[in-house]
Amino acid sequence: MNDRYEAGYGDDGYGGDQYEIVGYDDYGRPVYQQVPSRGQQPRQQPQQQTYDPYGQQQGYAQGGYDTGQQQPIPPGYDPYGTPQAPYDPYGTGAQDPAPGYDPYGQAAAGGQRPGGTERTAYIPQQTQPDEDAKNEAPPPAEGQKAGEDGEFAFVEEPDGDSEDVIDWLKFTENRTERREEARRRARGRIIALGVVLALVVAGGAGYLWYAGKLPGVSSSGTATGTTVAAGAQKRDVIVVHLHDTGRRGTSTVLLVDNTTTRRGTTVLLPNSLALTDDSGTTTTLAKSVDDDGSSGTRDQLDTVLGTDIQGTWRLDTPYLQNLVELVGNIEIDTDTDVPDPDAKKKGAAPLVHQGTAQTLSGRMAVAYATYRGPGETENAQLKRFGEVMQGALRKLSSDPSAATTTVQTLAQILDPPLTDKDLGTFLAKLADLAKDGKYRTVPLPVRSDGTLSAGTSDSVVKNILGGTAKSPEAGAAVRVAVQNATGAKDDTEKARVTLLGGGFGFIEGGTASGAQAASKVVYSDPADKQNATEVAKTLGLPAGSVSKGAVSSGADVLVVLGQDYRPAAS
Repeated sequence: MNDRYEAGYGDDGYGGDQYEIVGYDDYGRPVYQQVPSRGQQPRQQPQQQTYDPYGQQQGYAQGGYDTGQQQPIPPGYDPYGTPQAPYDPYGTGAQDPAPGYDPYGQAAAGGQRPGGTERTAYIPQQTQPDEDAKNEAPPPAEGQKAGEDGEFAFVEEPDGDSEDVIDWLKFTENRTERREEARRRARGRIIALGVVLALVVAGGAGYLWYAGKLPGVSSSGTATGTTVAAGAQKRDVIVVHLHDTGRRGTSTVLLVDNTTTRRGTTVLLPNSLALTDDSGTTTTLAKSVDDDGSSGTRDQLDTVLGTDIQGTWRLDTPYLQNLVELVGNIEIDTDTDVPDPDAKKKGAAPLVHQGTAQTLSGRMAVAYATYRGPGETENAQLKRFGEVMQGALRKLSSDPSAATTTVQTLAQILDPPLTDKDLGTFLAKLADLAKDGKYRTVPLPVRSDGTLSAGTSDSVVKNILGGTAKSPEAGAAVRVAVQNATGAKDDTEKARVTLLGGGFGFIEGGTASGAQAASKVVYSDPADKQNATEVAKTLGLPAGSVSKGAVSSGADVLVVLGQDYRPAAS
């Protein structure tokens, strides 16, 4: 413990003073005390002082003063107040320090050091505490918060790894959140995909149901085996008149869109079809087109066929050629070779060849649609026109706006009330049906005299055009169809004059295959029974000739003139 650096002051045999360590101050620095030399009596202190850990003397309270210098710590001093035995460097068992003991070599208040002036020991490498350090309170002990006297509060001190742990927890938490967010997004995408697929499936099933392609469901949307009555089906009908500007002929067809059954049809109307004009005079379709024009012919067709035609499309051959070229040529099966009408030499190659899937340009399509070979009936030429129309519909756009643009590009003048938009929308619907294979071309069967046969004509009139004759408007004349079975050809004309004079309408019913003895007056609608009775009276036929039965399309009452008929003129 003694490094002998106090040489010159200790008891080394020469009578010098000696110091020894008696303790440590609050800063861990050693505190020294002068040891009496051999034979020297310990210095007596004027009065006993107790140690003040805050550097204050008891004498200060008694009127003394604080020197401001650090006081020596008595032997055995415990700054925490733990009772301990006083330090005895000689082992004498002394219990109390000497009176007036000052560990820093200062006399107690009011006392003097005996034996003359005392000197403070020089301690090597021990610096004098500065004024600030002397006035500062001792730092809090480990585990004690600053500002708390005598109270212990153990707190967790952050160690070097705490920040790393926090960062790792934050990282794992963020990664978990990102994974959960990714799972939520994935579930959202799966749900959205499922909804889209469900909508696509539902839309596809709806389209198949509407188009009649759904297995087990009919085209009209009803269960298999059930049908919608022909009269209840909705149809859109347009009549088309093809005018051959080169040969001065006409050809007429009906374009029918059955919106109920989703079927399209081209009905071929022969020019020999018998019609009745406004005066009740019998005429033909071809003559009506030339004389009465589009409007008058449409009304007469409504009367005979019992249908409702929405518009008339006059299509001259130059416009037909442009139409085929606009849709990009057509492909049809041709039934004969068609010579080039502009060829000047005999034996020239035909313009159109007979064969399957022949590609026709606009000029070739017009030549084929208007061609009637030697010995052929008009029905052969009419059939070719219908094939050209169906081929053009297959190539026409199914989009209403695009089809309307095609119609507008033709730059033709349409008959009112038909407009470019109406015609374009109508043709687009038929084009869609033609592409789906739901389109056909059929002829309207007529007799040689142009009249309609109840048996053969009703299959087209009822199933395709509506099934029943159009009811006459209020005040309109009762339509009477007359069929001659007397064997005398002139009787038909005589009956016509008689009926027109009586205020009835006349429809040419043709000539029966054989003569009949008794005449017949037939009505199909019970509401026409009274009209049939009036017709019989007008023609001079007995009341017993009136009966209920089948009436040909377009007529309200059917009269079959037998040999018992006596014309009024005779």
